[in-house]
Amino acid sequence: MEPEIHFNTGNAGRTCLGVGAQLHLVEPLGFSLDDRHLRRGGLDYWVRVKPRVWPDWETLVEALPGLGEPYLITPHAPRAYWHVDFPDRAVLIFGRESVGLPDALRARFLDRQLGIPMRDPALRSYNLSTSVGIVSSEVVRQWDSRDPAERPGHDSLPGS
Repeated sequence: MEPEIHFNTGNAGRTCLGVGAQLHLVEPLGFSLDDRHLRRGGLDYWVRVKPRVWPDWETLVEALPGLGEPYLITPHAPRAYWHVDFPDRAVLIFGRESVGLPDALRARFLDRQLGIPMRDPALRSYNLSTSVGIVSSEVVRQWDSRDPAERPGHDSLPGS
């Protein structure tokens, strides 16, 4: 949601390819999608990422029923991401690098907030692209550990 740093978005896009996810970006973006730094973060894979760009949060919220169950990843969450049994269709929502997710959005989805535990109490959060990798890998791990008959249509994350 409203990413600010091109390198993080490029890395997140590359992670999405690795786990079979669709990258969704909510505007405004803090950079151009044609930015050479963005492409550098995504390496030569960026042309394959094909991010879906939403003009604002409300437009994405309207589409969520068709995309999957939303999970907000935030350091303010009451429970860790590994305490969730992710459904076959999950949408992982990450905030801006500088301020995270807006309070109003977190209040709207109180029961859908997940955090990544941090042992250092002075640490505000992990890097955005690192967080994308951590949580999306857990979703894929859970899905791959299921009986093949219970897995989503394929062995990778369909929506994030």
